[in-house]
Amino acid sequence: MYLVTQRSQLNVVKEIRRRRKMVAQRRGSAAVFGLVLTMSLVALMAVTLDFGQIHVGETELRRSADAAAMAACWEMYDEQSAGSSQMVVNDAAFETANHYASANTIGQQAAVFANQDVELGNYDNSGQWSTSDPTLFNAVRVTLRRQSESNGELPLFFGSLTGRESQSMHVTATAAMLQSISGFYEPSDSTSTINILPLALDLPSWLDAIAGETTDEFAYINGTVQSGSDGIFETNLYPKGTGAPGNRGTVDIGGANNSTADLSRQILHGISLDDFIELGKPLEFDDKGELELNGDTGISAGIKDELAALIGKKRVIPIYTAVAGNGNNAMFTIVRFEGVRILDVKLTGKKTEKRVIIQPAKVVARRARIDFAGTSTSTHLVTPVMLVE
Repeated sequence: MYLVTQRSQLNVVKEIRRRRKMVAQRRGSAAVFGLVLTMSLVALMAVTLDFGQIHVGETELRRSADAAAMAACWEMYDEQSAGSSQMVVNDAAFETANHYASANTIGQQAAVFANQDVELGNYDNSGQWSTSDPTLFNAVRVTLRRQSESNGELPLFFGSLTGRESQSMHVTATAAMLQSISGFYEPSDSTSTINILPLALDLPSWLDAIAGETTDEFAYINGTVQSGSDGIFETNLYPKGTGAPGNRGTVDIGGANNSTADLSRQILHGISLDDFIELGKPLEFDDKGELELNGDTGISAGIKDELAALIGKKRVIPIYTAVAGNGNNAMFTIVRFEGVRILDVKLTGKKTEKRVIIQPAKVVARRARIDFAGTSTSTHLVTPVMLVE
């Protein structure tokens, strides 16, 4: 009996020792597993933080490129409007792009452009890009880089753990002032207007002016109109025989019987929301690229003072291809809108001496409708700058 008891106690001791050994082994395994898990979590955190750094860097790079492209496009427009040489336009756009890019940071470091990374060109509604004709340039394309050869790659936080010390990245942005304009949306409220003159010009006269086949007797220099040449040819908006059954004259963008007071208001202040409502239809080309507007008998001396007040200023005019009917029954077929600058006005005296001299001038078309089909294209009327790529 005593011997059995001793054996039982010995078995209990052995079992206790065995269990203690198992617990010690489990603790060692847990420690190893915990170490592996901790290292894995650290590695995962490193990868996550570096991917976050890359994502933030790409977002910052896109922001900087977009801002630079839009600013450079506006600068290009300003220099073109001022009649600057293409070299001056290119340099001004490049400097502006770099100014706006350097004002932003990518990974706490500003990035700047190399010369080849700021490109001026023509962008159309189909997405085609061309640099062959500087006279048609309406867009700026920029490529902003953080690469080893330009601004350096974006440094990462945990390169020693992930095996990648930095990230190469670049982004391209294109800003354009589109020229496929099919009409205008009505003003947003009763206090806003759109600077369209209710005076129409025939298409052949317009094409002659932009082709340099008319006269160049006036110059717009430093904000004033002077006698002389500035390389931009002019045409006369005053009514004269065109071989059509009507004549150049006023068009009714509003009621069918616009009075002289209405025309004076529209010349000075633009087309209002009420004018759009009275027109009774959208100021927009149809599927054939045409818009019919009722006409009046011609340009009268009653609006000479209003036109003279606009000398040196830019406005939008309708361009027509045909006139049907006479006087107040005339209907003008409008096929495009264009930008002009008024240079000289004389509506008194002999008919042969009367004139409203205009020259093509780039104008920003506020509230413009964009013709995405590309059938209506202006040469001197552009939308505000917008990102297209």
